[in-house]
Parts: sequence; C-alpha cells; structure tokens
Amino acid sequence: MNAPFDSLRSLRAEPSMNSAETVYLFRHALLRDAAYQLQLPGDRARLHGLAFAVIEALCGGRAPEPPSLENRSVREIPPWAGDGSAFELAEQARLAAEGGDGGEFPALRILYLRRAAEYAQRHFQAEDALRCWRALAGLAAGAARGEALRRAGILAHQSGQAREGEQLLFQALVAQRDARNPSGEGDVLGDLAVLYRQTGRIEQAGRELERALALQRESGYRHGEAIILGNMGLLNMETGRMDLAREQFELALPLLLACGDRRSAGLVLSNIGILWQETGRPEEAARTFEEALAVHREVGDLRGEGMSLASLASVHETLGRHDESVRTNARALEIHRQVGNRRGEGVVLGNGAGKLLNEGRLAEACSGFVQALAIHREVGNRRFEGIHLGGYARCLLALGRTREAEEAGRGGCEILAALKDPRADELKTSLRDACAKAGVPAFEGTEECE
Repeated sequence: MNAPFDSLRSLRAEPSMNSAETVYLFRHALLRDAAYQLQLPGDRARLHGLAFAVIEALCGGRAPEPPSLENRSVREIPPWAGDGSAFELAEQARLAAEGGDGGEFPALRILYLRRAAEYAQRHFQAEDALRCWRALAGLAAGAARGEALRRAGILAHQSGQAREGEQLLFQALVAQRDARNPSGEGDVLGDLAVLYRQTGRIEQAGRELERALALQRESGYRHGEAIILGNMGLLNMETGRMDLAREQFELALPLLLACGDRRSAGLVLSNIGILWQETGRPEEAARTFEEALAVHREVGDLRGEGMSLASLASVHETLGRHDESVRTNARALEIHRQVGNRRGEGVVLGNGAGKLLNEGRLAEACSGFVQALAIHREVGNRRFEGIHLGGYARCLLALGRTREAEEAGRGGCEILAALKDPRADELKTSLRDACAKAGVPAFEGTEECE
C-alpha cells in the first residue's frame, strides 16, 4: 500500500515507450498516487495497520521474538515460516506508526527488520541485508545499536565494499564504547583487524588484534578470545610466522568447540589446512580441508565451503590430481558467485589463470589474470594482487611483452614486501627464472624485494 513512486520512476525512465497502453499505465499510476495522497494521515496509517494484520495472519501469526542483539551467545536466530515477508511487515509497521502514537508498531518494525536482515543474509541477498541492518541500527540504542552496525560493517566488507564496511565498523566501535561494553568493543576491533589485514594494513591489523585480545580476556569472554586467536593465527601465517600461527590455531579450535561455535571452528580448520599446505605437507592439508568441508556443510556455511574448496583445489594440483583440481576450482567459483564473495571470486580466477599459464594457454591465462586483478583492486585484496601480479608478469614475458611484464613483476614484489609476505622472495626467484627462459635481462630492482 505504499505510494507508487517506484512505478512512476520506472515509467519516466523509458521515454521510448509511447503506446496507448503506456499512456494508460502512466495515468493509472498518477491516479493511484493521487488517491493515496488524498487519504488523511490517520486513515492511511489505519489502512497500513490493516495490511500488516492481514499479512501477519497469512504468515501464521506473530513471529517469535528473537534474543536481543546484545546476547552474542546466539549467533543465528531460528527461521520462521514468514521470514520471506518480514521486510514487507517491517515496512507496513513503519507506515502504520506514522499516523499517530503508533501503538505497538514501532516495536513490531524492529522485530521484523531483525528477521528481514537475518533472512536476507541467509539467502545471500547482501544489499537487502545491509539495508535492514543499517535501518535497525538507526532504531536501536547502546550495545544493540553497536552490534547492528557491526553486522552491517562485516556484510559490507564481505560484499567487496571495504570502505563502507570500515566506516560502519568505526561507528560500531563508538557505540560499544559509549555503551561501556568492552567485550563488544573487542568484537569490533577484531573485525576491523580482519579488514585491515585483507586490505594490506598489516601493522594496524596486528595492533587491533592485540587490543581486542586484551579486552576479551579482561571481560572473560571466551568465545571472543577464541575468534581473536584464530585471526591472529591467520595474520601470523600470512607473514611467515608459522610456528606461532599453529600455536594460536591450536588454542582457538578447542575454545570454539567448547563454546558450540562449529561454524568458526570450520574456518579455523580450513586455515590449519592452509598452514600445512604452506609448510610442504599437502597430504595433511588435503585431509584437513576435507574435515573443514564436512563442518561447513553440517552447519550450512556455503561461504566457508567455497573458500575451503578453493584451497583444496590448489592442493589437488600440487598432488598431481589435475582433473580433480579443475572440478573443485570450478565448484568454488560457482559458490563464490552465488554468495557474492567477490574476494573469493578474484582468488579463484587468479589461481585458475596460474594453472592455464602452466599449461601454456597464455591468452586464456592473461585474460584470467586481468579479471582477477580487477577484482583484487575493487575489494582491496592487496596480498593476492601481489601474488597474481607475479603470475601475470610471467604470462606477459612468455608473450614477449617485456615492458609490461617488468611493471607487473616489480609491482607484485613491492606489494608482497610491504605486507611482509614470504612469497616476495619466491616471486623474485620465479621472475628471474622466467626472464632467463625468455632470454631477457632480469628486471632491475627485483633483487631489492625482501
């Protein structure tokens, strides 16, 4: 029963449509809008209240009240049969509340916005979920507002909107500090650290993780402590401190399982698989990825499944299982696109381009690297931008495009060195070998990449 502004906009946006039917539709939209606006505000509100009651009845009655956002021991609310209509119910409640004191409708709007946010997120409707979390944050106060902003920030970041995600997380941090909620503040600092790490700000990530860990331990919040330890392990693994990373993963995993968080435990298992892969133990890596996949599937974490499949594809290639690697990589790419994981999509495309390069399919490899690099830059994935710039440079060398290859190769070395990633030295060596194979001098400056 909303005023039909969207219908008017869509008609006005298509001036080429000039049939009698279009004229009728345009006039009909105007009449409908005029009829709506002629209603007194109180009458409109009552009509929206009636619409709310009808929709709610069709959904089987009032939805159960979910636990407060401040209760972080509940990570997902149980589904309700009418969740698909939750956003429409929230909108009808908003409009019903506009005609007077609103009665129960403001509280009902909050109830259904929460359900709509969680429903959209479960169904990978990132834009809708983000809109709902932001609206909910505008209605909430204290620690609950901080949690709604935090979830919006995580979602924006995971959808490739790193800048918006960072802004939302900063707002969440302020809200938790104002609410004097140190464990909530620790949660947000941990999420900011993930964003910093994934966008190449390694030192900032390390500082925020240390602050977050101190806050969680001071608060006695064991689940938050486990999450931070897992993220510390990932940061240390990516900067070559493998023993410390393993120690932190091994501390995090049993804590997560004791807290009943199998979803996060699956992610830590996947990271342990990457550690085995990076330290030359591919058979152990494959077994650990399979274990992680079983957990992802058990808890319905499709995003985590996509990430573990991408890593498993790389291990299959290392073990000479080429066909299995191709199939696994294709499934990972399919999942990343389904859930809107642009970061994961870029990684899989770049890794696939590396396989094509090794097979001598240079034109296809170059195209894959270009697509991957565009995504890495879009989402701020500096680490894989550096890694895949190195592959792109080798591809360009093989095609005789030496000047472009030098620019790409040096760029990759500089990025990885800045991130303190041990792959910087590996890239330098591989570029020297590629230059020798192509019969050209080694690129000037690559020897400075440490």
